[in-house]
This record gives sequence, C-alpha cells and structure tokens, in this order.
Amino acid sequence: AMAEAVGSGAGGSPEAGTGTSSGGGWRRPHGPLQRYYGPSAAEAAEAAPDPADINGPHFDPEVFLTKVRSECPLGQLLAREAALGREIRALDSDMQTLLYENYNKFISATDTIRKMKVDFRRMEAEMDDLAANMAAISTSRVQALLRKLQSLVEVPGRLRCWAAPGAEPARALRCYTRARAVLRHYRHLPSFRAIEDESHAIMADLAQRLRARLRDDTLDPKELTECVEMLLQLEEPPEELCEEFLSHAGARLEAELAALEAELPAANPSGTAATPPPASDILDFVDRGSSAFVGNLCLLAASYRSLFEGRPGAGDSRLEAFAATLTTRYFELLERRLALERGLGDTSLLVRALDRFHRRLRALLELLPAAGAEAGAALVARAAHERVDRYLRALQTFFLGCLGDVRQALAAPRPPGKEGPGLPDLLATLASSVLGQLKAVLAYVQLFTAKDVAFASLPYFKGEFCVEAVREGLVVAFVRWLCRTARGFADGPAERGAPAAPPALLLLLARLCLDYEATTISYILTLTDEQFPPQDTGPAVTPGPALCTEARGAAQRLLDHYVQVQGAAVAQMLRKSVETRDWLGTVEPRNVRAVMKRVVEDITAIDVQVGQLFEEGVRRAQSSDSSRRAFSVYSSSRAPGRYAPSYTPSAPMDTHLLSNIQKLFSERIDIFSPVEFNKVSVLTGIIKISLKTLLECVRLRTLGRFGLQQVQVDGHYLQLYLWRFAADERVVQGLLDEVAASAAHRCLDPVPMEHSVVELICERG
Repeated sequence: AMAEAVGSGAGGSPEAGTGTSSGGGWRRPHGPLQRYYGPSAAEAAEAAPDPADINGPHFDPEVFLTKVRSECPLGQLLAREAALGREIRALDSDMQTLLYENYNKFISATDTIRKMKVDFRRMEAEMDDLAANMAAISTSRVQALLRKLQSLVEVPGRLRCWAAPGAEPARALRCYTRARAVLRHYRHLPSFRAIEDESHAIMADLAQRLRARLRDDTLDPKELTECVEMLLQLEEPPEELCEEFLSHAGARLEAELAALEAELPAANPSGTAATPPPASDILDFVDRGSSAFVGNLCLLAASYRSLFEGRPGAGDSRLEAFAATLTTRYFELLERRLALERGLGDTSLLVRALDRFHRRLRALLELLPAAGAEAGAALVARAAHERVDRYLRALQTFFLGCLGDVRQALAAPRPPGKEGPGLPDLLATLASSVLGQLKAVLAYVQLFTAKDVAFASLPYFKGEFCVEAVREGLVVAFVRWLCRTARGFADGPAERGAPAAPPALLLLLARLCLDYEATTISYILTLTDEQFPPQDTGPAVTPGPALCTEARGAAQRLLDHYVQVQGAAVAQMLRKSVETRDWLGTVEPRNVRAVMKRVVEDITAIDVQVGQLFEEGVRRAQSSDSSRRAFSVYSSSRAPGRYAPSYTPSAPMDTHLLSNIQKLFSERIDIFSPVEFNKVSVLTGIIKISLKTLLECVRLRTLGRFGLQQVQVDGHYLQLYLWRFAADERVVQGLLDEVAASAAHRCLDPVPMEHSVVELICERG
C-alpha cells in the first residue's frame, strides 16, 4: 500500500515538484488546464508513447511506480498520494452528480423505447385492417356502380309508372332529374342513349299534361306554383311559363277585385238619386281587401320570385308592372269606398282601417318596392286630410247651430216674472261649447298620429299633416271662418237678404271675438302645437298675433254695427215723432212727449245690456254743476244773446251768424267715430247718433211758438237723463244745444218757455 501510495504520489509530473521546490506560484494551474484541454493533435502525433504518463493511452502502472519511486523522495510521494485521493473523491462526486441529473432522462428514454415497441405492434394491426377495408371499398364501389347502372336501366319503367295520369308526377320528376345528368353524360353509348330517349319521351308527355292543367281556372295558388315549378324542372321555356303564371294568377286577383267592387254602390253620373250607404263599414272592407287581394298578391310575388328568379326573360320588371296595374285598381276601389264615408262616424274605425291597409301594403312593398308605394301613402294622406276637412265643416255647422240656439234664446218670449238666461250665461255656454267641440275634434284627429299607428311614421304625418292639415287647415281656418261669420252679421245680412241679427247677438259676438283675441286663440294654438308639434324645417305657420288682429277687427266691426243698429232704432223713433207731428199747430206743452220717455227707457235698457258683457269704461270728470246745467240749458239767463236776436223777426241772419260763430269755437263731434270696448263708449255712440238724427229732423221742420217750447221741454228732459250715460256730458249738451238752436232758427215765433216752467214739466213727467 505504501508503495502504491508512493507510486501514486510520484506519478505527479516533475513540473509539479519543480514548481513546489522553486516556489513559482504561476505554474500551479498549468497542470489542471493541460489536463482539461489536453495536448494538441500535432503534439500528440509527434510525442512517443509514454507508459509513465498517467493520462496517456499507453499508461503502465508498474513502469510509473518504478519511475516515481526512483525519482521522488518520500515527502513528494506522500503529497502525491494525498492529491490523488482528493482527485478520486472529486471524480466520484462528479459521477454521482452526473448520475442524479440524468436519471429521469434515462427513465423517460426507457419508457419511450418501450412505448414505441407497443405502437409499432398496433400500427401493424391497423395496416392490416386498412388493407382489408380498401379491399372492401373497392368491392362496394363496384357494387354501387352496378346498382346505379341497374337504376338507370329501370328509369324508364319507373317514369312510366309514376308519370301516368293520376299517379305521382312529382316523384317521377325527382327520379328523372337525378338520372338526367348521367344519361346526358353517357349518351354517346348506345345503351344509355336509348334509355335517355325513352325517358325524354315520357317526360314530354308529362309536360303536355302539366301545361293542360296549367290552364285550369280551378287551380289554387299552391297547385299553380307546384305545376309551374315542375314545368321549369322539365326545362320548359321560362318566358312562356311566366306569362301563363301571371295570366292565371291575374284572373284570380281580378275576381277578388270584382268582389270588392260589387260591395260598392254603382256610380250615379247624373246625381239625381242619393247614393245608398255601404253595406259594411270601412274596416270590414279593408280587412277583406287586405286578407284576400293583398295577401294573395304577396303570395304571388313570393312564388314568382322563388320560381323565376335569375331565369332569362322572367325578370322583376314584368312582375312589378303586373302588380302596379292591380294595385292601382285596388287603390281606386278603396278611394271610392272612403268617399262613401260622408259623415264623421267613428274616426278610430277609419284610423284602424287605414293602419291595416298601410301595414299590408308595407309588407307588399317589401317584396315589390315599385308596386305603388307613393300611391298608397298618398291615399292614406288624402283620407286623413279629407277627414280633417269634414271635421272643419262639422265645427262650422256646430257653431252655426250654437248661434241658432242663442238667437232662439234671445227671441223666446218670457213669461211674466220669469227672466231668461242672461247674456253672460249665453256667452259662456257658446264659448265653452265651441272650445270643447274644437278640443274634441283635435283629440279625434290626434288618432292619426298615435304611436301605435304604422302610417304615423310617414314624413307627411310628421310634418305636413300637423302644420298644413291640422294647424292651418283646421284650427286657423276655423278661427278665421268664425271671425268672418261673426263679421258677416255686421257686413252682409242686407246683401244676402237674410233677416238682420238681433242687437244682443251682435254684442255677444263682439265679446266672443274680443275674448278670442285676448286668450282663446293663444290657448288653442298652444294646445295644437303641443298635440301636433311642427317641425323646424316645415312650412310656415300663421302667427298668433295675426289671428288676434283678425278677431279684434271682427269685434270692432260688430260693436260699431251694434252702435249703429241701436242708434238707428232710437233715431227712428225720434224721426217718426218729429215727422208725424204738426209743429205749427201744436198746443202749448204741458208734459214731456212719450217718445222721449221711451228713448230714455231704451237707452237705459241698452246700458244694462252692454254692462253685462263690457266693462264700465272711463268717464270724463263731471262738472259740479251738471245737474244745474242740465236744467238751465234753454233758460234765457244761460244764453241771452244767443236767442234774443232770433226772437226778433227783424234779425234772422244775425241769429244764424251767431250760431255759426259758436260752432267754430265749439269742439267738433264725430258722430260715427270707432267705439271702444267699454260700456260708456258704446252708449256715447248711440246717444250721438240719436241726437244727431233729432237735430237733422228738426232742421227740416218749421215750428211755431209752442213747437219750439215742446222741443225745449223734450231737450231738457233728455239732458236731464242722458248725460250720465255718456263719456263726456259736453257731447250731450253740445248736441242738444244745436237742436235748440236749430229749432229756434226754424221757428216762426221764437218765444221760449220760462226755465222754471220747463223744469216743472220735466219733474212732473
């Protein structure tokens, strides 16, 4: 052991020993590096075999040990032994590490090899099965080919059986269709050509029978489609089949249109006899037309598309032209039926009918876009517009009926002690009735734009219908017609030859138009715009202020006419009283004439009547001596220089001159000036007309002394009572002064009555 250890230790290279003895540290790693990299190939080739080289391939342990024992001392041998021990342990450790690291790989490789052995055995079995299957497939292919050949041989017999009359032509057609391509492909073979010729002859006979059946009028749409489809599969010309298909279907649709037309009454060109009402309502008519005609037309279009789509000579243009002709006639029938809806009837029924018509028409237009889309939408729009026009006429009739009720209430006799309805009640009833009817009409018309109505989504019903038909054609037109109608009572009754309207009606209509100008028009237009909102880009609308101006103008004209009528009535009494009296031969006045009392009573009644509908108004400040002035109008102390010259026969021109001079400095009175909307202004206008008439009548009469005194008494009585009704008492006083001056001027013996006597007579009267 010692020898081996010494030998092992001496086996170190001399350089190691030399390096140790010399102490050169830089030669220490030379040995491991040389062992790692080894000698180069050239050096190995040049070096001779060395049995003492422990790392060489020719290493001989005995030679190495001998050399080491002979060359190395004991210390080096021990050191070499220790170094070898360390190297051995390091190598063992490296071997164990290498073994541990590659153990899993060794196990996996072993399993893979084992699996490959198993897979190769299964693959061999599968290859055997594949070979067997390929042999079976080859056999079955041959058998299938034989069966096909057998079926081809049997085709004529099967066709002859299934294509016989009353048999199964559809089954025969399927059999022929499957075999036709093969027979054509192999027709160069004599046997296949014979089979093809025989089959073709059988199917030609079937085609003749199908064509004959196609001309049968009793075929329903399904049978017609099946017949044409089989003929197309038999490669019959599509152009001819298309023509026959449309002809047969058109005859059926024409019959349905004829049935619809039979429900309509015959047209009466002369118009001598009234058209009888239709037997059924509009909804039933549309239902029958939609379910029968439109439904069958949709089926026809779908069948045509499925049969002839993509085939030459049978394009959509022929179908669209065919459908357009029929739909045009259907629209004409529907429009004739809609024209029979003379009354208002149930608007919801009409809306439902139009909605169903539009829905079915929309389904048809999805199949045939060019089959009258615009005409159908226009028909719905015309029907809606016509219903709006009828509602306008109904509103006008209703308003005239309300006016008739008002006139009847005004003219009805009143039992003693029982008063009839006052003007405020009649006005409230008239206004509320008309407004309520208008709101009800708007609610009915709003059904045309409901969200659940299909045609409400059309552009017409979103814009033009709301603005032109409803707002302008119904609401604005009715308001304008109402103003024109009310104004017509002031402008045109004499021209039309109609009886004049009672004054109370004129007053009531004036108040109605004034209320419309103040609030009602604005409310109606706002309500209409909320229910039928106009579009920003739609047509222009009539502004509310323009309608208010028309209403105010009508109210002004009516009130002016009321003043003229009432003034004319009072003036007529005064005129007759002046014209029928002998003013030269009259006796000395002892009382006020009855006509003057009647005038005061009528003015008082008019004051009460006007006060029921109009405000009091503003009066000019009364002078503190109004009553005194009223009693001293014709006194000698009031105007001594005025009448004194006229009482002297030698100076008539001076009296006339003084009267004219006084007129120059007095305020001009406009008799027919526009009346304001208040009671004082109305009464002032009536009084001016009455007193102006009295003045003109007095100017045309010649009076005696007592006639002048009677005029003096009557004038004082009127001044005593009429000044309180006028807006300005000076108007009454001025007109009565002119009457007195004219009477004095026309008097042959102008001697006035004492003022105290005049007052006494008036107080007693």
